Amino acid sequence: MKPYVIGIAGGSASGKTTFALALSDALRGLDTLVMHMDSYFKPERQRPRSRAPITGKTYLDDNHPLTMDLPKLADDLAKKIAKGRRQVIIVEGLLTLHDPAIYGQLDLKLFIDCRADERIVRRLRRNMESGLKFDQISEIYLDLVRYRHDEYVEPSKWRADIILNGSSPSNIALELIANDIKGRFP
Repeated sequence: MKPYVIGIAGGSASGKTTFALALSDALRGLDTLVMHMDSYFKPERQRPRSRAPITGKTYLDDNHPLTMDLPKLADDLAKKIAKGRRQVIIVEGLLTLHDPAIYGQLDLKLFIDCRADERIVRRLRRNMESGLKFDQISEIYLDLVRYRHDEYVEPSKWRADIILNGSSPSNIALELIANDIKGRFP
């Protein structure tokens, strides 16, 4: 039987990984695999550098489609589907609904929507815990990340089957989605 493939997209720090792991946990009893797009980042020297539209500064652009090996992710996903060893595969990442080769393999498309102000606060907390400074994080976000979000991530929201609230995650939504998926496996 072909695995049921779920794609989860959303902006930086919207709650994609949190929801993917919660969904995987809610699907206990099914053989589930979570694939993280972040695992497909290219080595830093191969990632694009981009000029910020307003300031003109150049940054390592970790929110551009060329920064990740999306063809490899699409190929790995296709191989896992073909093997049929898993019942459910969850793919989560910024560009899950943007990339045609990944999108075309998805049975259920989810988008975690979260306001930009909340996402930047979450991003600040997360990246500061990793040792980055407030000024570094906020500068790249304001100079480049938010533009990449508008260019690649936000338009993909309208390709989703379901848009979920990333600001106030709903246990009801999680339960409904999990129960629908479980119902596909007698």
